Amino acid sequence: MGTGNFTDEFKREAVAQITERGYPIKEVSERLGVSLHSLYAWKRKFAKAATGETDKDVEIRRLKRELARVSEERDILKKATAYFARDAR
Repeated sequence: MGTGNFTDEFKREAVAQITERGYPIKEVSERLGVSLHSLYAWKRKFAKAATGETDKDVEIRRLKRELARVSEERDILKKATAYFARDAR
């Protein structure tokens, strides 16, 4: 892999190939001669800026995932409680 300073335009185009065109990161990495680590870092930096995503949006998405997980756990516990209560009779 090459070492060098890449322009922001180059970085944005590399991220666009991944996010907009759907190319795998490994393929883009090999084709452009850029490390996977660099591409992941650029993707975090530029994809967030391109979508206008704010810290609030990130937090909301995290909380929604957590709520879904906790709701699923609650439902499992409800079913387990009903099952064991039925066997106790």
